[in-house]
Amino acid sequence: MSDAQTSGRQPVLELKGLSKSFGGLHAVRSVDLKIMPGDRKAIIGPNGAGKTTLFNLITGIFPSTSGQVLLFGRDVTTWPSHRRTAMGMARTFQITSLFPRLTVLDNVLLAIKGLRPSKFVMWRFLSSYREVYDKAHGLLEQASFMDRKDTEVRYLSHGEKRQLEIILGLASDPKILLLDEPAAGLSSGESVEMTKFLQRIDPNLAILLIEHDMDVVFDVAQQISVLHFGEVLETGTPKQIHDSKRVQEIYLGTD
Repeated sequence: MSDAQTSGRQPVLELKGLSKSFGGLHAVRSVDLKIMPGDRKAIIGPNGAGKTTLFNLITGIFPSTSGQVLLFGRDVTTWPSHRRTAMGMARTFQITSLFPRLTVLDNVLLAIKGLRPSKFVMWRFLSSYREVYDKAHGLLEQASFMDRKDTEVRYLSHGEKRQLEIILGLASDPKILLLDEPAAGLSSGESVEMTKFLQRIDPNLAILLIEHDMDVVFDVAQQISVLHFGEVLETGTPKQIHDSKRVQEIYLGTD
């Protein structure tokens, strides 16, 4: 009997022997991973370890060479990204994709409306979009961002922009959120704020993150997998990974 059957719960995401080759280069090699509802897991590894390629396989940007991606028990290995999103997967990218001359609230409204079949018409009565506005305000309140709702995005700090991107990712009501280096380019103070922000996210939401900032990883993740030349070298708790001699030699001891 499987873990999911004994616990009565199903994995949100499961990878089985997932692999990707580009010609003779094995970028991802037989990766197995299981993420349950509410899990906080991280993937770390040096540059070139295959972390972003793995994310691209999970989200359907790249086709896999072999192996499976399961979402809620369904094989989605050959599905395009938008079908995976519709099932409850959301992802942020290393490069920000915000509308800098629009307000924080407008960016959130557009993210919500972009997921719906009806078009957003700027001159229609506000009341006809009450549900959308209520949802946007709810997301901003949850993230402690209401005080910045009328600020144009270009005036936000880099750290605030990264947080806003995650808020936009939450607009689709995902069951699993994939974060691609949320602390990239942040100062140490901004990284602390990002950690607090991630810790405030709904505890029922599963999170899988790639991150170079070890402080963020150790404070947010319950379990860490170390990727090296496309393979999972070791998986464990933050303490186990921190204390691992193999990990220190291969990753933590290098930049």
